[in-house]
Amino acid sequence: MTIGTICNREVITAQRDATVLHAAMLMRQYHVGDVVVIQNRNNKTIPIGIVTDRDIVVELVATELDCKVITVGDIIITKLIVVRESAGLFEAMQLMADKGIRRLPVVDDDGELVGIITLDDLLLLLSKELAALTKLVTREQKNEATKRR
Repeated sequence: MTIGTICNREVITAQRDATVLHAAMLMRQYHVGDVVVIQNRNNKTIPIGIVTDRDIVVELVATELDCKVITVGDIIITKLIVVRESAGLFEAMQLMADKGIRRLPVVDDDGELVGIITLDDLLLLLSKELAALTKLVTREQKNEATKRR
């Protein structure tokens, strides 16, 4: 299973010069914990950073900075970790674990933003798969009990 088949294709984005207040308003409006910061290059939407609700609290609220003045470009980390849509599920999970990150923008072969995958998405998917395996074990036990009567 590839990340491209399971990622969320509706990514909330903002340009580098958007205020942090604007990003926070987008998070509230769309009920998400992050905004991917993008730049348009050659008619392609390229992710250049990510701002999370935690970034806003730690970088602005806790330091009493004005979120109406500070831009998302001011607080993003310049080395964004992304995953290709062709990557496998476990490859993405390993990347998240190795880098200690909860969110990965998903890009195509040209580096254009196509989606996002989060730790929450992966946990939900894996829990559904584990539930299906649990049902298999239960069904197998019932089948065996029926055959041995």
